[in-house]
Amino acid sequence: MVAYCHFFPHRIRPQLAKEKIEGCHICTSVIPGEPQLILGKDKAFTFDFVFDMDTQQDRIYAKCTEKLIDGCLQGYNATVLAYGQTGSGKTYTMGTGFDVNSTEIEQGIIPRAVKHLYLGIEQRKQAAIESGLPPPEFKVNAQFLELYNEEILDLFDSVRDLDARNKKSNIKIHEDANGGIYTVGVTTRTINSEAEMMQCLKLGALCRTTASTQMNVQSSRSHAIFTIHLCQMRVCVKTDVSFQIVTISESTQMNEFETLTAKFHFVDLAGSERLKRTGATGDRAKEGISINCGLLALGNVISALGDKSRRATHVPYRDSKLTRLLQDSLGGNSQTFMIACISPSDRDFMETLNTLKYANRARNIKNKVMLNQDKASQQISVLRGEIARLQMELTEYKTGKRIIGDDGVESINDMFHENGMLQTENTNLRMRIKAMQETIESLRARITQLLSEQVNQVLAKSGDGNEEISAMIQKYIQEVEDLRIKLYESEAMNENLRHNLSRASARSPYLGGTSTLSFAGSVLSHEKEVMDVLEVAKKDLERLKKKEKRKKKRDTEEKEKNELEEEEGQECSDHEEGDEEDAEDEDIEISESSDESDSELDEKVHYQADLANITCEIAIKQKLIDELENSQRRLQTLKQQYEEKLMMLQNKIRDTQLERDRVLQNLGSMESYSEEKANKIKSEYEKKLQVMNKELQKLHTAQKEHARLLKNQLQFEKQLRKLQQEVGEMKKTKVRLMKQMKEEQERARMTESRRTREIAQLKKDQRKQDVSIPVSFENTPGQDYNCLHLQEEGGTVDVSAVITSCSLTEARYLLDHFLSMAINKGLQAAQKESQIKMLEGRLKQIEINSATQNQLLFHMLKEKAEFNPELEALLGNALQGNFVTYIFIPGMHVLFQCLYDSGTSEASISPPSSPSRTRNEKNVFSRLSNSQVSASTTQDKGVINLFPSSKGSKAAPLQCIHVAEGHNKAVLCLDATDDLLFTGSKDRTCKVWNLVTGQEIMSLGGHPNNVVSVKYCSYSSLVFSVSTSYIKVWDIRDSAKCIRTLTSTGQVSMGDACSSTKNRTVTIPPGENQINQIALNPTGMFLYAASGNSVRMWDLKRFQSTGKLTGHLGPVMCLTVDQTANGQDLIITGSKDHYIKMFDVTEGAIGTVSPTYNFEPPHYDGIESLTVLGDSLFSGSRDNGIKKWDMAQQELLQQVPNAHKDWVCALGIVPGHQILLSGCRGGILKVWKVDSFSPLGEMRGHDSPINAICTNSTHSFTASDDQTVRIWRARRSTDGQMLDTADTTDEVHSS
Repeated sequence: MVAYCHFFPHRIRPQLAKEKIEGCHICTSVIPGEPQLILGKDKAFTFDFVFDMDTQQDRIYAKCTEKLIDGCLQGYNATVLAYGQTGSGKTYTMGTGFDVNSTEIEQGIIPRAVKHLYLGIEQRKQAAIESGLPPPEFKVNAQFLELYNEEILDLFDSVRDLDARNKKSNIKIHEDANGGIYTVGVTTRTINSEAEMMQCLKLGALCRTTASTQMNVQSSRSHAIFTIHLCQMRVCVKTDVSFQIVTISESTQMNEFETLTAKFHFVDLAGSERLKRTGATGDRAKEGISINCGLLALGNVISALGDKSRRATHVPYRDSKLTRLLQDSLGGNSQTFMIACISPSDRDFMETLNTLKYANRARNIKNKVMLNQDKASQQISVLRGEIARLQMELTEYKTGKRIIGDDGVESINDMFHENGMLQTENTNLRMRIKAMQETIESLRARITQLLSEQVNQVLAKSGDGNEEISAMIQKYIQEVEDLRIKLYESEAMNENLRHNLSRASARSPYLGGTSTLSFAGSVLSHEKEVMDVLEVAKKDLERLKKKEKRKKKRDTEEKEKNELEEEEGQECSDHEEGDEEDAEDEDIEISESSDESDSELDEKVHYQADLANITCEIAIKQKLIDELENSQRRLQTLKQQYEEKLMMLQNKIRDTQLERDRVLQNLGSMESYSEEKANKIKSEYEKKLQVMNKELQKLHTAQKEHARLLKNQLQFEKQLRKLQQEVGEMKKTKVRLMKQMKEEQERARMTESRRTREIAQLKKDQRKQDVSIPVSFENTPGQDYNCLHLQEEGGTVDVSAVITSCSLTEARYLLDHFLSMAINKGLQAAQKESQIKMLEGRLKQIEINSATQNQLLFHMLKEKAEFNPELEALLGNALQGNFVTYIFIPGMHVLFQCLYDSGTSEASISPPSSPSRTRNEKNVFSRLSNSQVSASTTQDKGVINLFPSSKGSKAAPLQCIHVAEGHNKAVLCLDATDDLLFTGSKDRTCKVWNLVTGQEIMSLGGHPNNVVSVKYCSYSSLVFSVSTSYIKVWDIRDSAKCIRTLTSTGQVSMGDACSSTKNRTVTIPPGENQINQIALNPTGMFLYAASGNSVRMWDLKRFQSTGKLTGHLGPVMCLTVDQTANGQDLIITGSKDHYIKMFDVTEGAIGTVSPTYNFEPPHYDGIESLTVLGDSLFSGSRDNGIKKWDMAQQELLQQVPNAHKDWVCALGIVPGHQILLSGCRGGILKVWKVDSFSPLGEMRGHDSPINAICTNSTHSFTASDDQTVRIWRARRSTDGQMLDTADTTDEVHSS
């Protein structure tokens, strides 16, 4: 059994002539030398093989099908499928079309496979004959099926009526016990030659259902399956595992045969199609629906088999007859190739993409391929393998590689590993010796050369040298060196031999060398020889032990003799102090005794060496005897075990052969059997099969139960660990809560004790106070007591009368009380007076600011009065007196106070330095009354307030001066003029703000969802707001009325088409697309709306859609509009496909407009914002980077890869300066120099993501998720000087 993956080659057909005429472009490309296919520009797929448009049929067959035919001849199933859209070349690739004009080069897979099959059959027969064996017998059958409208039709059925395809088929699909699929009721033809097979294939292909559609002139309207069944009977082959060479058995026994079967499916699937592209109706439409249903079921099966997380789930093979027929090919016993055929044209882009994704899912499927043998052959093969394995084990035991220990456990002998290590070491040493010999040779040659040179120099000095003499000297020197080396070698060998001879002569009386050699040689001989060797070894051992005892006795005697001699020597040394003659005699005696002791010590050393050798030999022989005895016992045990195993296997083989002979005999005499016997045998086998199936089911059930228990055990262990963790957390929480409770109790106790002490102190003070008042005061009449309280409350009471009526003690108490009251009242009066002074100072400052602002406002109104006669008249009347007047301007309500006399000129107008009290009161009253009126009328509207300055804002390049508040959800879009501000929010409203008064003018509601874009046309006073797929057009001159509604598909509705939707609507109508952004051209006559992956153009004069800009593969997220020198609109778009495209739209352009230029290299993520300054284009992306492009040269100038830490959501140009402003999703604003693209600084713009940036002539505006719009002013220019732009206007705003 082999795990075999599905292979998925891909073939790209050439472009058709019709596609070339229609101008279709090629959207596919293949990397040379790599199996990778690129679709479009950014979609890459990798498969097993990829064949480009110029690939020939023979190469496809050699790569995909040739080895499958060889496997089929070995007994393995195979399948080849062709999948793809209609008209992609599946039938041409498979070779079932049979065009009359086709040549041999254009033959498909099936004709080439048939030719290869019969060629392989002939080669195997010829090889068997050459080996002297009977040739194998082959039987080839063929079937040709058609799956039309989920009905199986037989294309080999010659009597089939043409109307039979509309009737129910009688062909049934069944599954055998091994999971194989077979059909009942199908015509099976026996094929004997290649020509006969091709004739049957042609007849079946002509009967196949085809029809013409708009996409394919000859479209297959059904799935076709051509199946070849191959059965062969051959001589069993024997595989030599060690050399991987297959050899035929040459034994004298009768040849054993085995039967192999295989089937080969050639599947030509009908192409997937879309009805709106094929134009199919009636029967063609029904056929297309049936084809797509079958392919959908095939896709579901592939998804279920290829999903690793759903391997254990059900695979829906029975959802379609197509998947049922291909069940064993998709997930069973078959080698499968699925050829995906695709079209290179861009109009088939989506179909090609779906085909590639379809094939990519199926790459994860793995089949289990098994050899298809009959049961008897399988059992014989298994037994033969078992015999070979046992013979190998027996050989290992005989050679000593494998041993059995005393505990009966098998193991590998350590001597075997040691032998291997020694052989490796020997090889390494041989290599070292060879290298050293080469080194010695080179050194010897070098020495010879040096000696010859030295002799030549000596001869040259003496004048006797010539070339012949020098050559002869060099030759002699070389011979001398050779002889010297040989002499050294001979001396070394002689010394070695002498040493061996001495050792042999010393050990000859003790060691039996011949017996040892014969012993070692007869280890693996007969049992009798082994016992003789053991007896000889035991005798030698006894003899050696006796000699060892005699040696030990002799050693003890020598030791005693030496001890006596040493004592005598000591006595002689005691008399050393005698005369000189005695000393000389003693010296002579000592020298003689030392010579004798030296000879005795040498003999002792020799004896000890011999004794050590004898002891070593005894130990070695004892160990050898033990090993031999153990080996003999193990061999006896192994012999008995393997004899039993061999007998058992021989009995099994004999029983199997008898059963096979009996079955063959029964098959031969089957005709003579009666029906009763056949039924009896059938019932017996059915009973056996049922019993075995029941046992198998029980085993499966037990296995499932075991798996379930293991799974439950793992789940329970996980739950237990989780619960233990939760318990531990709960214990920690409990300890923490108890600690907190103790702390709270301690704090409460301390608070309670402190309060108790305070209450006790207050009571004590009260008691002291009560004691200090005399009792007589308590008896004072009620009238005096009430009078005292009235005095405390500020009542008008005669104090002198009260004092005269009181005693001295009472009067002292009253005086102390009145004194404390007077001090408190004086302190309160001082505090109020300081507050009044502070308020007066603030009031004076406000009056000064108000006078200045009124003066500036007067100048502004005077400028506007040039275009408004009524305003000019009002201003003239205002100059005649010093009074307060209201001036009404459309869209504004301004309180203006004239501070001029009728005789003052405009040049002498200046704010007063110290206004009078009466004018101050008048101004305060006027402002209060005006604020009350405005608050009552606009209490629900938004307001533009001053933004409080912070310490860090002084160093920032931009200063936030105002903030607009009024939306109750995130602000998503902005647009601004010098006087008006337009904002769109998630609260489904679009607000209009007056930048002069700082008030909200109106709120444009009724949007179905978030307002994502807003634009204002100053020429027509129209406001355009975008929500979902609608663009609302508002006329703010006529009470903010929606006059038209535009849609993403180019439809126009009068009035408000969304007025009926009161609640938020998230879904987009069918056929419509989300509009992400809109933009107006500089003249205000054309509107461009980014919807989906295109941009729709609108003519605002007629409110009519004139066409759209196409070319993006993803949704267009942002766009901006500029004008060229000749007045043409230049539209730049950014999309989620990472690309920026530029469109040059001429005046009056209609229809589809393609991009003029594609800016490359693209961003690494989608484009979020664009802005233009002169010839420079700036783009911000989700990859956190900003790029600067030159629109004239159409190239990338500079880029900042990580300009922000998050998406760059908005870009803008600071008004009046060459400075770029960028905002990100983290709420950070950054300022950049346009020319060098270097950062000038950054600041925290908002605490939430910044969604949009816009500018007018003086200020910058930012919108954020924090529901506000902030107004910014540039603080410093690039050279570091303060900017005074619009300072006066800011002071007006601050009012």
